[in-house]
Amino acid sequence: MEENVPGELLKLEGVVQHVIYENPESGYAVFEVDAGGSDIVVAGNVGSVDNGMSVTAYGYMVNHPSYGEQFRAETCETSLPQDTSSLLSYLSSGVLPYIGPSTAKKIVAKFGTETLTVISETPEKLCELKGITPQKATAISNEFRRMFGVREVIAWMAKFGLSAQMAVTAYRTYGPHTVDALQQNPYLLCGEPLNLKFSQADGIAAKLQFEQGCDLRIAAGLTYALRHNANNGHTCLPEEKLVESTARFIRVEPERVRSALGELLEREEMRSRMFDGVKYIYLPDLLSAEEDIAARLGELATFPTEPPPTLESDIRVLELTQGFAYAPLQREAIRMALSSRAMVLTGGPGTGKTTTVKAILNLYEGIYDRVALCAPTGRAAKRLSELTGHSASTIHRLLEVDYSTGSVRFVHNEKNLLPFDVIILDEMSMVDVKLFQALLAAARYHCRIIMVGDADQLPSVGPGSVLGEILQAGVLPTVCLTEIFRQAQKSLIVQNAHRIVSGQMPVRGKKEDDFFLIESSGLACQKLVCDLVGTRLPRTYGFDPVRDIQVLCPTKKGPTGSEELNRRLQAILNPPAPDKPQIVWEQSGRILRLGDKVMQIKNDYDIAYERTGAEAGVGAYNGDLGIITAVDTDSRSVTVQMDDRKYVYGADQLVELEPAYAVTVHKSQGSEFSAVILPLADVPPRLCYRNLLYTGVTRARKLCVIAGTQRTEQAMVQNVRQNMRYSGLRYLLRDAAGKAENAP
Repeated sequence: MEENVPGELLKLEGVVQHVIYENPESGYAVFEVDAGGSDIVVAGNVGSVDNGMSVTAYGYMVNHPSYGEQFRAETCETSLPQDTSSLLSYLSSGVLPYIGPSTAKKIVAKFGTETLTVISETPEKLCELKGITPQKATAISNEFRRMFGVREVIAWMAKFGLSAQMAVTAYRTYGPHTVDALQQNPYLLCGEPLNLKFSQADGIAAKLQFEQGCDLRIAAGLTYALRHNANNGHTCLPEEKLVESTARFIRVEPERVRSALGELLEREEMRSRMFDGVKYIYLPDLLSAEEDIAARLGELATFPTEPPPTLESDIRVLELTQGFAYAPLQREAIRMALSSRAMVLTGGPGTGKTTTVKAILNLYEGIYDRVALCAPTGRAAKRLSELTGHSASTIHRLLEVDYSTGSVRFVHNEKNLLPFDVIILDEMSMVDVKLFQALLAAARYHCRIIMVGDADQLPSVGPGSVLGEILQAGVLPTVCLTEIFRQAQKSLIVQNAHRIVSGQMPVRGKKEDDFFLIESSGLACQKLVCDLVGTRLPRTYGFDPVRDIQVLCPTKKGPTGSEELNRRLQAILNPPAPDKPQIVWEQSGRILRLGDKVMQIKNDYDIAYERTGAEAGVGAYNGDLGIITAVDTDSRSVTVQMDDRKYVYGADQLVELEPAYAVTVHKSQGSEFSAVILPLADVPPRLCYRNLLYTGVTRARKLCVIAGTQRTEQAMVQNVRQNMRYSGLRYLLRDAAGKAENAP
């Protein structure tokens, strides 16, 4: 779509004649407006509109390829119809239940310009008209008040520059009293579900005359600090750190903050626990998650279990069948899995984790009917299925997401348990506390839990460091595979991954190796990465530049960050063409084009997908990759193929997609790619740490190329402290295991 955006927003006033399209969930609408005799099509996230309503919209004219000129509304103020002609148009449109064109005529004829007042305040008067019962009158009035309530929220939020979509979300949460609730506590805006920045909510609070030192502001600052740190992976914070950082952040004396924290703890809006003589502060949901995990694993760790009497002979039969003997640590892991209720299997690349899992799986299936294999992401589950030859699913699919309530919950929970006797969970390093809590809650009491992962990889995107904390607790049976098998020893990718973990610099490698470094920095590195993806690696190794090669960036920003490299690689690998429709965001410059490689950047539990020859379903998850196979510029929607799933993203869902020729290392967790390019030039010091480099290198299956400086590589290898997370799980787990062991 070509857009001509002037410097100042244009103003458009008129009456809605016809609503072409409306999405009540997002507030996106397309409608015709009579603006002084000429009909103009208006589109945008403007909230609910109906025929006969007066609108004042601010935006700019755009040239739509199919529909010609349109008015793209940035904001839109609506008012209910006043004259009888507009009232008749409004009610005849079917906007309210039980009122069609003929009933609308009767109502307007009887009540005139007071029609809407009657509907809102004295609906019993409607019963004076034939055919309207008291029940119908109540339903008409309730629906009108609900719609008016949403518009009231939209109008209130618009004064502060907040979108109609946010208003709809707020109304769904707080109901008819949304405006009152937000006026009394504007800091609700920076909590769930709106999640505005604290500075935005603070600005609105200032306009509403809230003082800087008021209790609501300090409490909101403390909560925001904990939530912000949860987004950075911490489940809790030391009390002093929380108080000091919050005091600096909101510019209030520490003693005032400490006093407010005491009140929040008294009201149990926050919780505290002592670990090693230090007081830690939690949000209640995250403490519950860690306590639930600790209690369940503590029970499983001490649960008496006898191994099968034929275990040793079963292992020998497996070895004879497969034609090789298991290494001593692999045998130990197999024995432990069959004689424990819960265990952890860890190890780096090339140490035989998959072979060991296959053996455990084989032996379990000889004993139990119901064994589940799962992983945190779709790509990780698919890879697990390919490596083991057994069906695997995501944890979300195993638990089945129920999105009917408007908030995320799972079909399988403590009241509706999963039917499995064994759950084998791969890529455990990616699992956060909330997801693991949900999985354990849904597992049967006797269910065995086998956790498989690599603790040296980046921890989960969500809060917690579950695998690392379990290993540090030291109460669950654990085997760490350390021997690199002969075939893997030939790979520099595997060798260098282990060197990085042990604090040694990677071997630089040559062109014939599967790992090598090319020195480069700044814009030269950017050019090198584009050349490697677009020309050199496809020509030399035969890789498909889109499907086989993945650029993994430590950072989003800068010349070699994922944002800039995406723009350049999109232009090289999928340039604009007459037969490639695209959707453009003029203000940000973002483009989604037919043929683009894209990534889902947030969990969407209710987006539907189709599968050829298989059952349809719902859900797309943070980190899923796909290719755009169709673009509809008229409706601003795209079709994306992600493995065997086909999704259609509407206009309001496109914010969930980003071009993915280059992605951050964090977003690549659980995935493997034939070839990986890591641009290590000008990486910010805060992102120069060991397991970020290790995770990036271990995503490569056939080739890993580092484009950057040996200085940056060395800084990353030497820094092991940046990825530490505050969590109490190890302490809680030790306590729980001790209590379970001493229980009568």
